[in-house]
Amino acid sequence: MFPLLFLAYVVAVKVFKKTTPNGKVTVYLGKRDFIDHLDRCEPIDGVVVVENDYLQGRRVYGQIITTYRYGREEDEVMGVKFSKEMVLLREQIVPVKKEKQEATPIQERLLKKLGPNAFPFTFNFPQNSPSSVTLQPGEDDQGKPLGVEYTLKVFVGENEEEKTHKRSTIALAIKKLQFAPISRGRRLPSSLVSKGFTFSQGKLNLEVTLDKEIYYHGEKIAANVVITNNSRKAVKNIKMFVVQHCEVTMVNTQFSRHVASLETREGCPITPGANFTKQFYLVPLASSNKDRRGIALDGHLRDDDVNLASSTLVAEGKCPAEAMGIIISYSVRVKLNCGTLGGELVTDVPLKLMHPAPGAIEREKAQMKKMKSVDRARYENSCYANDDDDNIVFEDFARLRLNEPE
Repeated sequence: MFPLLFLAYVVAVKVFKKTTPNGKVTVYLGKRDFIDHLDRCEPIDGVVVVENDYLQGRRVYGQIITTYRYGREEDEVMGVKFSKEMVLLREQIVPVKKEKQEATPIQERLLKKLGPNAFPFTFNFPQNSPSSVTLQPGEDDQGKPLGVEYTLKVFVGENEEEKTHKRSTIALAIKKLQFAPISRGRRLPSSLVSKGFTFSQGKLNLEVTLDKEIYYHGEKIAANVVITNNSRKAVKNIKMFVVQHCEVTMVNTQFSRHVASLETREGCPITPGANFTKQFYLVPLASSNKDRRGIALDGHLRDDDVNLASSTLVAEGKCPAEAMGIIISYSVRVKLNCGTLGGELVTDVPLKLMHPAPGAIEREKAQMKKMKSVDRARYENSCYANDDDDNIVFEDFARLRLNEPE
């Protein structure tokens, strides 16, 4: 008899690692993106490994630093700086100063693997700290990009105020992001506007309705446009945009950028007394806006993980204007062109563009499947309830098409 061989498949866990230039201290992190859930934010949990007899009475400290750059480096003259660096948190890691905390699953695995010279640390973002956002630089821009960035800094020193040395310091770029709520809700954002014309009776009416309030990055935005022309002017063409609005709180400035657009003459001219209804689709993507200066991105670390910046969410009862950093919002803008003398009729419909929470897409698919099953059950019950011989209609099976669940 040959011995039976049992193969165990172990799922590999990705861990990020960085070592000091002198090779004496190494930091391990299970992830670089940390999610703000409004009521709580994921902790920064990692492990530091220090070589034997390296510290010689010194200590290892950790810091969370945010850099808020709101102006170009090349414009900094006469000692004027357009950035602010703040240490949000500063703690001693080795030797362990505070009482022992319960290790997270990734810390437990790392401590078991790395041995006695490994020390866990857990940092928490302060409440109301801003999300990571980077403003895309232009071709001629030099220096660091504008936006809000976070760095986890680990260094060796006699005390936490000591000037750090490059050979014994590690700096890791991390991101603080937000996910969309678990439920996207059923509210359909809409806007209804009208325009009257001088020396002309009647009005031009424009109604725009979106098919949902929250969209995930990469999803099609469906806008239903209804135009009722009770005026004496004609609509020459229709323009649509997805507009990204940025508010920089540090200097109290605002600006907007178009991140998706279309122009159509379909159904035009929409003459006096005519109506027009159509659904249009727009897809805002970072890849469609490369090299466009000022486009806000989710503070990116590599080119392949770039998204447009997510909408800024605030806790219930708080005003978005109170949020720190760069506040991001989006809207669908529709313009009707009525010619040189008629001008334009414009409306904006707000929306949110975000990352889906883990499991949200699967949950939505399961819900859709359940709804289809319920609809089918209702259909069958309505067909066969209280039947008698006179209430039966025969139809060829091939012609009957039910909404089968996937």
